[in-house]
Amino acid sequence: MQNSQNPHKVIYSIGEAATILGISVPTLRLYEREGLLLPIRKPSGHRLYTPDDLERVRCIRETITEKKISIAGIRHLLALIPCWKIKKCPDNARDHCPAFLNAETPCWTLKNRPWECTDADCRSCQVYSDLADCTRIKLMITSYVTGSGS
Repeated sequence: MQNSQNPHKVIYSIGEAATILGISVPTLRLYEREGLLLPIRKPSGHRLYTPDDLERVRCIRETITEKKISIAGIRHLLALIPCWKIKKCPDNARDHCPAFLNAETPCWTLKNRPWECTDADCRSCQVYSDLADCTRIKLMITSYVTGSGS
């Protein structure tokens, strides 16, 4: 199936994605429930996955199996992504921002998001979409820890 927003980008049903990845459908649902993954939702509620989603799941699986980091640990690491710096939020917005104040869950899972994120589509936000693979996540976090990020 092709994505209507980008006709050249293939999308997969949850069953197809699970088969391609060699995991179960309940595992994909678990990753979504835990805030690690944001599949596309059809009006019917059916989940759809892009190649970037599949790469994100591969990164999650590698982190669990090879690095021995739990789902809770991965969620915590994703919560450390400095979305307020990436999105260039004003300093005064951070005082009330749950993403800035909360280091337990990624910004895309939070309710009552402030400022421009209130009605934002997190799937298209660069904080979520630019970090589909492990290498980019590591480089981004490293750049902000070392001060080379903006």
